[in-house]
This record gives sequence, structure tokens and C-alpha cells, in this order.
Amino acid sequence: MRALIQRVTSGKVTVEGKIVAEIGHGLVILLGIGQGDTEEQARFLAEKIATLRIFEDSASKFNLSLLDVSGAAIVVSQFTLYGDTRKGRRPSFSEAARPEVAAPLVEKFAEFLRAQGVPSQIGIFGAHMLVEIENDGPVTFWLEK
Repeated sequence: MRALIQRVTSGKVTVEGKIVAEIGHGLVILLGIGQGDTEEQARFLAEKIATLRIFEDSASKFNLSLLDVSGAAIVVSQFTLYGDTRKGRRPSFSEAARPEVAAPLVEKFAEFLRAQGVPSQIGIFGAHMLVEIENDGPVTFWLEK
């Protein structure tokens, strides 16, 4: 399981002209589900992300978590995080989980974030999404479990 997290001042997901998720201060989480990934990995990453100290305190140090700043999250399914570009010119997605496996794990990940106390919204799995990210910093981290 891979997550690319971006600290944002705002984020929004639009599908077919309709806003399906929108937050202010918080994180936009691009989540890739790989073959063999489990609910336990989803729980671990959700807990890690909720408590990861990547927000600045009054001394401009990374000492505050998403929970500390009362931030929200948008979770966007992103199978392309498993794109393998080592050979040829077209990425291979053979390491990405099949949709019937990935979709429920994306939902569970968002549930686990909510259970931690993070208001969380999700994009629409499999849809063509327009994702607006106002990256704050910019601050971006790659997590893998």
C-alpha cells in the first residue's frame, strides 16, 4: 500500500462537473493499493498519517499532526502509484490490486482515518477525477506499508 500525502490549505475532487469532496486545511491523500495489501496495512497507514507530525507549530517546527490541527482529509484512489516505468515507454500496472480488491480497501482506509478522528471524504473509485490541490509549503510525503 502506498500513500502520497500532500499538506494542503484546500483540496477538491470534481467528477463530471460535480464536487464530490472538498476540504480546507488538511491532507489530500493519493492512495495506491497493491496486490496482496490488507486491511491491517490500511489501518497502520491511516493511524500513521493521522498522527504524523507534518504541520508547523508556533516555532515553525514540524511538531503537530493532522489531529492536532483539526485538519480534514480527502482520499483519492490512485492505482498509478503502482505504475512500473523501468521498462519501455508505457507503464505496467501489474503490481496494482484489481478494482474489486482495491475499492473496498480504499473505503476501509477512509473509515480508519475517521475512527482516528479525522473528518475524511473520498473521491469516486474508478471515475475520471479532477483533483485540485493547494499544496501548503509545499509539503509532500511518500509512505509505504
